Amino acid sequence: MKLLSMPEFEYNWLLYLLLLLPLVAFIFLYALNKRKKAIKKLGDKALVDQLLLPFKRYSFLARFILLLFSVTFLILAIANLRVATGSKGPARSGIDVMIALDVSKSMLAQDIQPTRLDKAKLLVSRLIDKLQDDRIGIVVFAGKAYLQMPLTADHSAAKMYLSAATPDAIPTQGTVIGDALTMCYRAFDAKEKKYKAVVLISDGEDHDEKANKIATDLNNEGVIIYTIGVGSPMGANIIDPATGQPKTDAQGNLVVTKLNEKELKDIAKNGGGSYQLLMNSDNVSNNLEKQIGTMDQRIVKDNSLNNYKSFFQYLIAMALLCMLIEFFMSERRTLKRIAKINGIGILLIFFNLSAFAQEGKENIAEGNKSYNNKNYTAAEKEYEAALKKNPQSSIAHYNLGNAAYKNKKIEEAISAYDKAIRLMSNTEEKANAYYNKGVVLQNENRVDECIIAYKNALKLWPNHEDARQNLQKALRKKKQDEEKKKKDQDNKDKDKKQQPKPQPSKMTKKEAEEKLEALMQQEKNLQDKMNKVDAQSANKPEKDW
Repeated sequence: MKLLSMPEFEYNWLLYLLLLLPLVAFIFLYALNKRKKAIKKLGDKALVDQLLLPFKRYSFLARFILLLFSVTFLILAIANLRVATGSKGPARSGIDVMIALDVSKSMLAQDIQPTRLDKAKLLVSRLIDKLQDDRIGIVVFAGKAYLQMPLTADHSAAKMYLSAATPDAIPTQGTVIGDALTMCYRAFDAKEKKYKAVVLISDGEDHDEKANKIATDLNNEGVIIYTIGVGSPMGANIIDPATGQPKTDAQGNLVVTKLNEKELKDIAKNGGGSYQLLMNSDNVSNNLEKQIGTMDQRIVKDNSLNNYKSFFQYLIAMALLCMLIEFFMSERRTLKRIAKINGIGILLIFFNLSAFAQEGKENIAEGNKSYNNKNYTAAEKEYEAALKKNPQSSIAHYNLGNAAYKNKKIEEAISAYDKAIRLMSNTEEKANAYYNKGVVLQNENRVDECIIAYKNALKLWPNHEDARQNLQKALRKKKQDEEKKKKDQDNKDKDKKQQPKPQPSKMTKKEAEEKLEALMQQEKNLQDKMNKVDAQSANKPEKDW
């Protein structure tokens, strides 16, 4: 019976897009809450409910949820949900082998023909051919280490990456063997304590102090390290490929690079492996094959050779289905559905309309029409008529304050706002009355009073942005007035004081000339000292091979 593997996503990093969905949901709920508050401000709840009767209450939320599901399915689709159905290649017993190849410029030396690097790449190519049952990865290094190719059973790809290994691939020169070993270890499966080997190929020219300790640490983690020395202990010149001439250092001396066998032997010893000098590629590759073959082996699994069944097409279909349902979903009720609503709604409308016509509300309506037509005098009369019928009408007092202000009746407007504030029970309405009062006072340059009004508005409604902005302007105005007042007072005090008379200098002309000459001599001595320090300093040349 064939076992199916667990589903997985090919592009896991795309799943981070799902983190945006809670943010979108929060913004939607915030907008929905603002919408509810706006609807409450329209008037009596029973009347508003009847006006909104043709609209389905929860259709807006349902449409948003459908869109949210469609976006979720699309994100899962592009992340490519899949299941492994089998491997293209046969099961093999082997290990994981990381090849660390030195590509520093010292590997261009020709003490081994054609060059150290070409000889090393030939060895790696032969080794890849012999390790057919193993997974192979490549790390190239010089002054820094880079993962050229992760572990794979695709050996033809390994050879392709090998051909691109040149000194130009590493911008920083040197030989950081310790970093190369660390990079190799990171490429292995950290859960396994064996089945891992590193083949280090280098001239070992630079002594990397941390390399031996890292080799010991890797061996404790089950990694066997084999080292291959490339070059001769006698050394050779480096031919610069750009000029075709032997490379020189900053002082013009010829650069001689030598094989450091001691370091490579120490690394192999600490890594539990062995050291070989590269003279004949076939012999070295055969020896490595035999040594690696003696290691414990296990079934090699390579995901790059797996066959997968993807499910993105089903996810896209589900996303399109959600979009279609949302597109054809209506927010309005049918006429038949509206007709089935209980007749109590009609009675409520009639009751509200009749109540609206009572207690001076008809005068308020007429006053609003006049106010909108900018006939503020007529509006003021209608509001006063409404107050005669119902002195406790906070709306009439509030609107009267607006009309009185438009007619330049400042005190009457402030008095009307104060009466409206005492009668209002809704905090937002009361905050708006305080705000309007503050605007009137601010325009009259009564800064202290308008600041109090704006603060009262913000206490009742902290999110009242207009009140907040006007309060800031008023506070700035108050501060400017106080600073101007203080400056004017300081100028008056300063004018009262007598200006001091300048005192004549007690230094003679001869003493001044001597003082100036002494300062000039000090400056000259300082310049000479600085020039002497600059001449003695020298830049230490950096190694670039």
